[in-house]
Amino acid sequence: MNQLRIVFMGTPEFAVGILDTIIKNNYNVVGIITAADKPAGRGQKIKYSAVKEYALANKLTLLQPTSLKDEGFLAELKALNANLQIVVAFRMLPEVVWKMPELGTFNLHASLLPNYRGAAPINWAIINGDTKTGVSTFFIDDKIDTGAIILSAETDIVSDENVGHLHDRLMVLGSETVLDTLKLIEKGNFNTIIQKDNPEIKTAYKLNKENCKIDWSKSAFEIYNLIRGLNPYPSAWCYFNDKNEEWNVKIHDAKIITENHNYQIGSLICSKKEMKIAVKNAFIEVLSLQFPGKKKMNTTEFLNGITFSVDAKVH
Repeated sequence: MNQLRIVFMGTPEFAVGILDTIIKNNYNVVGIITAADKPAGRGQKIKYSAVKEYALANKLTLLQPTSLKDEGFLAELKALNANLQIVVAFRMLPEVVWKMPELGTFNLHASLLPNYRGAAPINWAIINGDTKTGVSTFFIDDKIDTGAIILSAETDIVSDENVGHLHDRLMVLGSETVLDTLKLIEKGNFNTIIQKDNPEIKTAYKLNKENCKIDWSKSAFEIYNLIRGLNPYPSAWCYFNDKNEEWNVKIHDAKIITENHNYQIGSLICSKKEMKIAVKNAFIEVLSLQFPGKKKMNTTEFLNGITFSVDAKVH
């Protein structure tokens, strides 16, 4: 039976859910590694990572290296005398770090590997219209998300759920899977599965302004999946054009209305309470949106303060 001494590495809220489960199940976490503090927002105030906030609140030993190859950091990490490291939503580790503990370093990834290796697995599973996803634990190697799989767990993607809801469900499923992985490593009794590459593997590309922009020439389902796959963050967006003005608008919630029509693709059709955008053989009804400099509003609230002409378009 291995007596575990764990170093945990992570940054966002997703990682906190996993860390909290490990702590509450009385595992010995001897240190936390998280991102260095960064200025954020308009005031450029220093912002702590969600994992740092948790570590401080629970009086856990905390390291925040700017470089994972820094000699001082490596000495501090070694001094923690951990025999296992767990990584959740952190960054790529140099070999000197992931090879340090005797029992290895494992990562929890929010997909069914080998699919959706990369930065945004939860978003892309929804954007691509998948009906199933899950989580995987694997031992880290020298590439991104390619190591030998320890455990995986699957869940259905509900047809109308957004990425925020799926994120929270996968955090719970991930917590359970990490606990199961720890039990196996404690006993030293498990078999790993080597990941096999194939041409059909889907990738979780980093999200950027370009791949979050709505292409209104696509099918209603592709557009709908993009919107829910980016809701609440970072949000699908497009340009609204009317009366020689243009706005960069985020669309948060929407639904499909399947209906043949003669409108030009991208036509914006509004009543006092409803906003629809014409797509192929259907409309996308916008339920909530955010204009630049404004807060997120439901459409009815938004249309109380603005009127669009019959020539209004989106692109």
